[in-house]
Amino acid sequence: MGAGIVYSCNELRRIGPRLALAKVVCDDYFGTGFKLVEGAPRAASVLRLSGACNNVLFDIYTIIFLALAVFIFLRLRSVLGQRTGRERPPYDPYSAARDAVRPAATDNVVALPGRAPDNTSQKPEEPAEQPLDRWKGVAESGSALAASLDAIARDDKRFDPKHFIAGARAAYEMIVTAFATGDRRALRNLLSREVYEGFEGAIRERETRGEKVETRFVSIASADIISAEMRGRTAQVTVRFVSQLITVTRDKAGTVIDGNPDKVSDVTDIWTFARDISSSDPNWKLVATEAGQ
Repeated sequence: MGAGIVYSCNELRRIGPRLALAKVVCDDYFGTGFKLVEGAPRAASVLRLSGACNNVLFDIYTIIFLALAVFIFLRLRSVLGQRTGRERPPYDPYSAARDAVRPAATDNVVALPGRAPDNTSQKPEEPAEQPLDRWKGVAESGSALAASLDAIARDDKRFDPKHFIAGARAAYEMIVTAFATGDRRALRNLLSREVYEGFEGAIRERETRGEKVETRFVSIASADIISAEMRGRTAQVTVRFVSQLITVTRDKAGTVIDGNPDKVSDVTDIWTFARDISSSDPNWKLVATEAGQ
């Protein structure tokens, strides 16, 4: 290749008609310049110069677009993936609804139009039978007391006779002690209004005379439910208490006027407790008292 002058494509377009091209050589693939050698016809030089520049520009854009196409194809392939034949079918909510109402394959009963399905094979659930020893240790099975306790438990699901007896024993000791010491606040929370008024009157008379009562529990021998009933929405349970007490009453001078400080006395009381089962208050209150035999 002979020596010559190197021009860019734009310069060749401008001065090409005045030059004679013998040969057009592209120094590199992207057309950085052309080498012009004098000696070729002028018309041929102009034609070849224009075609060479256009071919170079066309090849550059083609390569760029092809590269972009390949890049986009690879991106779509990576995002969408390929079909392997094991893809799950698209979810159809209508077919799911049809499957939900479709009868079981083993069901041979077909409902006729205008006829209600036969539900005779489905027996209604029967209430669970109560155990025979439900009130064991509290009431004999089949007795009137057991039937009364059943009535209370049917309306008050939280009723537990053994838990009730434990609470009644604690209340009995608290009430007897509060009455002896004249603790009106404790009595007000444990007694009904009528019973409280009777207890408070006895305390007031005793205080007027200047007397004091000293009571000490030795034990509560027994606490047994002897009757129960429902009165409207109020449950009432009567308990017989047998206890051993040491109780003494002293006058203003401290002289013993009733009881013996060295003697344990057996005391029997029959108390009735009540609770409104429609109330959220779980506490029972004393509504009646009497001395037992």
